[in-house]
Amino acid sequence: MSLPLLLLLPLAIAACNRPATDAAAPAPGETPAPAADPAAPPPMEAPSTDTASLLPSHHWRLVEATDAQGQRIDALFARPDKPVQLDFADGRVNVSNTCNRMMGSFTLEGTTLTLGQMASTLMACTDPKLTALDAEVGKRLAGALTVSSPAGDTPQLVLTNAGGDRLVFEGAPTAATRFGGPAERVFLEVGPETRPCSHPLIPDKQCLQVREVRFDENGLRVGEPGEWQNFFDEIEGYTHQPGVRNVLRIDRYTRKDVPADVSRYAYVLDMVVESEQVKR
Repeated sequence: MSLPLLLLLPLAIAACNRPATDAAAPAPGETPAPAADPAAPPPMEAPSTDTASLLPSHHWRLVEATDAQGQRIDALFARPDKPVQLDFADGRVNVSNTCNRMMGSFTLEGTTLTLGQMASTLMACTDPKLTALDAEVGKRLAGALTVSSPAGDTPQLVLTNAGGDRLVFEGAPTAATRFGGPAERVFLEVGPETRPCSHPLIPDKQCLQVREVRFDENGLRVGEPGEWQNFFDEIEGYTHQPGVRNVLRIDRYTRKDVPADVSRYAYVLDMVVESEQVKR
């Protein structure tokens, strides 16, 4: 009975002394896994799990663009003060800060963002760089794009097209994200001149003169406009020009948990519907 135990003892000792690297060795008849190529480029970073929710919750402004050779695509930065911007909502993407506004459909599946054919307005631009900008954007943002959203303090969207162009956009929260939408859509007519208005915290304050107007589904005015009133708040995105009457389409958000001295509403300009120079 002692002989089998003696024979097994050397085998046990050999197993304990086997180098650790042998533990990963393939079994007889098994094909070893290929070694990693140290010269191979790192894999493309996949989008974060919430990319689908990031797209519509931010305005995406172009901050970097390089071609397949790593050269900066200068033509995409024709408006340094107003970078090309993407906005995603309801299966549509809108491109702004170009010569013409552009829009089209999009789908997101995994790491692939597919853009449909773009339509655009037909405004002529006198600056040839702006005219070229439209063509460059249409060429670079077309078809299936690889998308990634690297983690960081500022949200980023990295789009790479089939030709190797790499476009980096930084995200800025939309008004709905900042104020916790959805918004109420209202139309305000803004008079051509401001008037002094009493405010306990702002001496010599000047207020816009506004009244609410209404339109039907055909874009025609209906009913009588409201009374002219002092407007103590600010309209985000709107700069008043003395002597100009405007009708504004406004997104009005209801703030939550605001101090007593702060308006419960936040007003964000959506578009200027009418504009008229008034003789002073």
